[in-house]
Amino acid sequence: MPAQEAEDAEAEIAAERAYLRRSREALERMRQNVLTLDASAAGDWVSAQVLHAELGKRAEALRDDPTTALFFGRLDHDTERLYVGRRHVHDDGGEPLVIDWRAPMSRAFYKASTSDPMGLELRRRFGYSGGELTALEDEDFTAPAESRILIEEIERPRVGPMRDIVATIQPEQDDIVRADADHTLCVQGAPGTGKTAVGLHRVAYLLYAHRERMRRGGVLVIGPSASFLDYIRGVLPALGEINVKQQTLEGLLETVSVRTADEPATARLKGDARMAEVLRRAIWGRLREPAEALVLPRGTRRWRIPAYEIAELADALRTRGVRYGAGRDLLSHRIAHAILIRMESAGEACDDRTHEAVRRTRPVKAMVDQAWPALDPVRVVMRLLSDAEFLASAADGLLEPAEQAALLWAKPAKGPKSARWSRADAVLVDEAADLINRTPSLGHVVLDEAQDLSAMECRAVGRRCETGSATVLGDIAQGTTPWAVGDWATLLRHLGKPSAERTVLDRGYRVPRQIIDFASRLLPAIAPDLTPPTSVRSAPGALEVRRVADVHAAALSACREALAGEGSIGLITADASVPALLALLVEEGLDHVVLTDGFTGARLVVTPATQAKGLEFDQVIVVEPTAIVAAEPAAPSDDIPGLRRLYVVLTRAVSHLTVLHDEDLPALLRPAV
Repeated sequence: MPAQEAEDAEAEIAAERAYLRRSREALERMRQNVLTLDASAAGDWVSAQVLHAELGKRAEALRDDPTTALFFGRLDHDTERLYVGRRHVHDDGGEPLVIDWRAPMSRAFYKASTSDPMGLELRRRFGYSGGELTALEDEDFTAPAESRILIEEIERPRVGPMRDIVATIQPEQDDIVRADADHTLCVQGAPGTGKTAVGLHRVAYLLYAHRERMRRGGVLVIGPSASFLDYIRGVLPALGEINVKQQTLEGLLETVSVRTADEPATARLKGDARMAEVLRRAIWGRLREPAEALVLPRGTRRWRIPAYEIAELADALRTRGVRYGAGRDLLSHRIAHAILIRMESAGEACDDRTHEAVRRTRPVKAMVDQAWPALDPVRVVMRLLSDAEFLASAADGLLEPAEQAALLWAKPAKGPKSARWSRADAVLVDEAADLINRTPSLGHVVLDEAQDLSAMECRAVGRRCETGSATVLGDIAQGTTPWAVGDWATLLRHLGKPSAERTVLDRGYRVPRQIIDFASRLLPAIAPDLTPPTSVRSAPGALEVRRVADVHAAALSACREALAGEGSIGLITADASVPALLALLVEEGLDHVVLTDGFTGARLVVTPATQAKGLEFDQVIVVEPTAIVAAEPAAPSDDIPGLRRLYVVLTRAVSHLTVLHDEDLPALLRPAV
């Protein structure tokens, strides 16, 4: 670069750094202004407490992270210049210094192209080291150009939890992020396409564009494991959103204490959609026609309602489609109404107070208990799984006798607390609870790794977004549970969103081409209908497959070599092999953490294969692929679940993948002869 050009470039960077300092100072003043507001000015103590809490949240959302870029782009139009960043920043006069990446004016940063510049004269990207602005790059749309800063940001080594991708969102990702709040989207995303990050950024966008609606309805992110939630926990706070609930499905359905795991065949049966009808029958089958009429003494009169009339009232309510619990409450009102009609016909004056008094009388309550008994969902499911006769009556014509026998607990429980509940049992309890009392619906639900859910689990999630929308994320090729639904159309139907818009992300940004091509050799066996993904990145030398005599010694050597470089390292092996590797790392004094302990404290994370889904590391060391395949529960002739698990494991690396094996690799991964 000529001296004058270098001097001009340095001057440009210096000017942008000055603007960054000015913006950071303005953001701090915004935060201080919030902190100085007096919550006691509210009308009463309760309002003051609510206002104080809201001001605290607002101040926290405005907290600057000096290690993170406050803005990452600049848009030059004919008459204005806009800086695009993670949050809105204005000066003391209210003039915007940085516009939020979610604002409509920011969309050109992600969508403008040489074919459609969207009114831009120039798009500038900024490169950072920590929080320091170190580089800039301009695009004038006269010719297609690859962004060096964009690629460097994607490839940048990282340690610890997931970061946001707000500076590198691609056009097809942006379309998903900014989709209308009423739309439920299903994203089939190959490894490295950013589907998880896209789902989280959609949450941030919805909270920006429809804040009051989403706050009223609530937003929930459902992840596959506690480790996964720990991995993504920092993304939304980095975008200024600190009030989004994140849970595993097990945590969401914790009405019973899960203490055991079902055999795969039993779990598959309990997750079958037929169980919804079995539960419906078990609950509604409790209705009974009264044995005798209702007689209500009141004053000097006795009011009588025949048993058949009460049965008719109950049947009319049932055919309305009300929940069991609501129907029970309504029945007491209907009985009281029938009595009041008789009272009024006899010349008595009645009003709402009379109605309520009659409804609460002991004879009316006793009749409701007899005709429409109160039910506890936990006890309904416990009886269903303990009482063969009760199960047979509810499952007649739905489940074969052998299937019914498989559902029954080996040892009937004496009570809910002593029962050895499984994860699938908890889902059944949730279904029963919804049949009795409607589950409240949220404004939006993000469901990640959805391909692993059973039909009954899909129903549990669907209840929580029945009147709202959802973002469903997953990859059919990564479905590893024996009870997985298997295709998106069926899954969406069980979710209650059959008309959801489906889209595919098959262009990867994080996983290099050499790694994704190697893993994609498994696709013909595990997901023959999927088009193999592509990658925008090529990294010669990113893949190393070695046959070794001692995989543990080779893993130790590979860890030492990886620690000499940069970024995070995932040492992934079959779950049963983790203790031996941990003992070796401790013996050799290599600094490491176990995935279950979180991502902070060391660059090297020892990861059981069953916990790797959804995670990524700069470097990955996979130990004995055949053992990973063999560890998955499956029929002897069916290794597809194991191959899918291996596909997950092989696609966790961003920069380098080392595969170490002593046993033969699965046939699809062996070199062509």
